[in-house]
Amino acid sequence: MAFIHLRTHTEFSVVDGTLRIAEAVNAAAADRQVALAITDVSNLFGTVKFYSAARSAGVKPLVGADVWMEPEGSDKSPSRLLLLVQNNVGYLNLCELLSRGWLVNSHKAQAWLKWEWLATLGEGLIALSGAELGSVGQALMARDPERARDVALRMKQLFPDRFYIELQRAGLPTNEAHVRAAVPLAAELQLPVVATHPVQFLAPEDFEAHEARVCVAEGELLTNVKRIKRFCPEQYFKTQAQMEALFADIPSALANSVQIAKRCNLKLTLGKPQLPDFPTPEVGGEQLSPEAYFRYACHQGLGLRLGQLYPVEAEREAQRARYVDRLEFEINTILKMGFPGYFLIVADFINWAQNNGCPVGPGRGSGAGSLVAFSLKITGLDPLRYNLLFERFLNPDRVSMPDFDIDFCQANRDRVIDYVKQKYGRDAVSQIVTFGTMAAKAALRDVGRVLGMGYGHVDSIAKLVPAPPGKSVTLARLPVPPEQPDSGLIYARKESPEINEREHNEVEVAELLTLAMRLEGVTRNIGMHAGGVLIAPGKITDFCPLYMQPGSDSAVSQFDKDDVESIGLVKFDFLGLATLTILELTKDFIRARHADQSNFSLDAIPLNDRASYQLMSEGKTVAVFQLESAGMQRMLRDAKPSVFEDVIALVALYRPGPMDLIPSFCARKHGREAVEYPHPLMGEVLQETYGIMVYQEQVMQVAQLVGGYSLGGADLLRRAMGKKKLEEMMTHRAIFAEGAAKKGIDELKANEIFDLMEKFAGYGFNKSHAAAYALLAYQTAWLKVHYLSEFTAANMSVALDDTDKQKIFHDDAVMMGIRFEPPNVNLGGYKFEPVSKTVVRYGLGAIKGTGQSAIEAIVAAREQGGAFTSLFDFCARVDRQRINKRTIEALIKAGAFDLFKVERAT
Repeated sequence: MAFIHLRTHTEFSVVDGTLRIAEAVNAAAADRQVALAITDVSNLFGTVKFYSAARSAGVKPLVGADVWMEPEGSDKSPSRLLLLVQNNVGYLNLCELLSRGWLVNSHKAQAWLKWEWLATLGEGLIALSGAELGSVGQALMARDPERARDVALRMKQLFPDRFYIELQRAGLPTNEAHVRAAVPLAAELQLPVVATHPVQFLAPEDFEAHEARVCVAEGELLTNVKRIKRFCPEQYFKTQAQMEALFADIPSALANSVQIAKRCNLKLTLGKPQLPDFPTPEVGGEQLSPEAYFRYACHQGLGLRLGQLYPVEAEREAQRARYVDRLEFEINTILKMGFPGYFLIVADFINWAQNNGCPVGPGRGSGAGSLVAFSLKITGLDPLRYNLLFERFLNPDRVSMPDFDIDFCQANRDRVIDYVKQKYGRDAVSQIVTFGTMAAKAALRDVGRVLGMGYGHVDSIAKLVPAPPGKSVTLARLPVPPEQPDSGLIYARKESPEINEREHNEVEVAELLTLAMRLEGVTRNIGMHAGGVLIAPGKITDFCPLYMQPGSDSAVSQFDKDDVESIGLVKFDFLGLATLTILELTKDFIRARHADQSNFSLDAIPLNDRASYQLMSEGKTVAVFQLESAGMQRMLRDAKPSVFEDVIALVALYRPGPMDLIPSFCARKHGREAVEYPHPLMGEVLQETYGIMVYQEQVMQVAQLVGGYSLGGADLLRRAMGKKKLEEMMTHRAIFAEGAAKKGIDELKANEIFDLMEKFAGYGFNKSHAAAYALLAYQTAWLKVHYLSEFTAANMSVALDDTDKQKIFHDDAVMMGIRFEPPNVNLGGYKFEPVSKTVVRYGLGAIKGTGQSAIEAIVAAREQGGAFTSLFDFCARVDRQRINKRTIEALIKAGAFDLFKVERAT
């Protein structure tokens, strides 16, 4: 008889599941099960992945959740209920129920649903009673048939024709007693019964790994005989035949599993981006459409930018046509793709940030190649001046959602997110979940701990696992995929025979490796994406449920960054960058200390400052963004950059892969090596990098100039080269050779150029990103040269809690001629402060054992009553609720009371 699994926990039931989604789907397909439900505990984390995988395998996906119901009356603990989605209404209701549970009724990491919620949010949902862990089952097991009857009737009313008494025979001690009590009750109340099997892992041999996983989550030891064991070896993915044997005496329970599957018909719409409406302002008394306003705002913005770039009118007018042509091309491409609202939304919150004391970076990623973005002040770099390509960001030949990564001042990033919440509604904005997994070494350490093995012993084994160059190692179950011959345990054994030896000779090491391999890659913890923010066209819960970690006050989507995009939500990346905080603080110091610089702006500094390039050429780049490592300093001393384009190239080159090209780049720049081009047509593209292909954009431009590709087609070629798909590459090679022939280039030379492009496409860097970050690098170098005390004070103020950085910045500043005034309770504030061109006052906040509140209390007392006259006077006047004995001792030991001749030792 046919059977469908309706109760399945996957690895996304973080406390008790080890089953991977692909394993579950493959097992269902192999057993010819026509449908499968994934019902993780209080979440839909894996829904999109499961939905896609099941449909691809020809298995009907059933979506649901195993939920906790809040205890009522005399109940002391919550009960379980299984909810399955019938249709879109049920999906929306389940999203709302789960969100409420996590956001307003979370208890000890459990999201409890209130019974009254089901009265208004039960439509479109099928409810299963939860077997003996459900409220009906709990009453039956407590030998309280009246209560069981009352609860069952209540559920029947809440879910008319959609409530089933759930039966299980999973090898747990209470299963059979529950079945014997539940079947008569169901018959009495004319309720259908359904058989489920509480699946926790794939196969019987996975039970021990599952128990290890449970112990990791609970902080328990596998060897603890007193540990409460909630699971048994039978909770693997059983076949239809096995379930038929278990319920041969209750065939209707099996048949109802199939009937329920037929009743569940959720259709998720995937891959269709849905943006919120952008409220456009009136222009000249007319309410413009988003499309018309987008075009208007772009041209207005370009006019302002041209005025800044070309102050002389004659030059400005001479340049205008090429800018307008490029702008119109980009505008039309964006409108054709249907994304003007995206640009307007991003421009709006960036402009709010810039106008409200939250600095924004000049760009990050390929978005800096867009003139529209530059015109709307989304980015701060002229893409035409540096030959940056729009097609690398948004390809006219491949419709895909634009994706701006935006750097905000770290200290103010949350203010911008709050602005977005206020503008679009707090229920329409959330951050995004991330899932931490058990990596190879972490799996070994976790499993070793629950096995009771000593930390040092386990650590010695974990350290034997090497990492393959350029990728993370896995312990991967054998056999290792042929396309990854050097990954997994085979790689570890090849590189470290001691692992093999210890597994062979030590029983506990063999057990450790076996369990760790099974758990490696399993979801271990739930977190928040570093920068992703969702803005929905309505409530987030109309798309996916929300989750909130215990102790947090920030909700995140239950779908990760890939799945939220699949479901239609649009992600905006709000990233925090400390360098922007440093630049802003330096600017504030400059304006405060120099009367003639009250309007100082980094946008006005020249990019041809010889002193700044001299600083870089000498490798004196401590605290200079992107250029501060010892390796970077060596490269700079060899390269001796003299123009901004050099800085862009060096930022792009200093990374694994292209790093090997640095000696040749330096030699060619300084005439020690001839600059050669594979073909004269490539000269205009490679001239600025001395004949070396450094950027992905150069690969695209060569494809255009030599192979006759459009830039959109060239971007598709670049992507294909990166993926190294043989059949696709053969097609492109033929197209390239045909285009080159039209330029008079023979097939042999065309293939030679194609091979060169293919090699560089693998590790070439995005020029737009390199240019934007090179601008930040140059700005920090310029400030270090021209405003060293302000720059030093800003760097040390932002790194108050980092003693290692404090020492590096201090020593470098002293070497550059800065003198530091020691800590002084009568002069210092929380931050470091520039006193003169060569003097910086020590920030009291850098003293360990103080804190911002305590220092603010000192400053407040000093401003109110004047300078302190003694330690006694200090103690008498400051707020002792904010300044305790430990704080005063820390200040004394740091020398902040030396002016009163207080002995530090006392």
